[in-house]
Amino acid sequence: MSRRFVGAAAACMAAALAQPASAHVTLDPPQAAADSYFKVNVRVPHGCDGTATLRVRVRIPEGVTGIKPQPKPGWELSTVKAKLNPPVKDGHGREVTEIVTEVVWSGGKLLDEHFDEFGIQMKLPDKPNTVLYFPAVQECEKGVHRWIEIPEPGKSWGDYKSPAPMLKLGPKAGGH
Repeated sequence: MSRRFVGAAAACMAAALAQPASAHVTLDPPQAAADSYFKVNVRVPHGCDGTATLRVRVRIPEGVTGIKPQPKPGWELSTVKAKLNPPVKDGHGREVTEIVTEVVWSGGKLLDEHFDEFGIQMKLPDKPNTVLYFPAVQECEKGVHRWIEIPEPGKSWGDYKSPAPMLKLGPKAGGH
């Protein structure tokens, strides 16, 4: 092996190790247009303390509507709803009397050495240049990991050990 190749390989390895590990529950993609219909994946990268994930709960932030979670083979899907008082109109003029506040996948088994994604389709609020947080709780064979920390003013997502998955809203894209 040439010295040049060994040096390049060592530099690549150092750069890879310097990157933060994707050990947190995150949203993919992490950005969307404000006031749009959007599909996001809740990415679970590992279990808890080496054990399998058995349940994933995601809280829906205020202002996010039209929630349609994606069924997942081998997992039971349920939602928690809250009544709206007064009711509101959706984008199609229909009256909405309740809203999904939490999505839950349970009964499956995601081994620690695997990752998976749990899909949710939604209507995002018309709030360009804001960040929405989707606190998630990951229940495992041994233990629970609460990805629920929301940054205080002056702090960032990376300042926390267990940050809530986040979605950055950009400018409106236009269209339906």
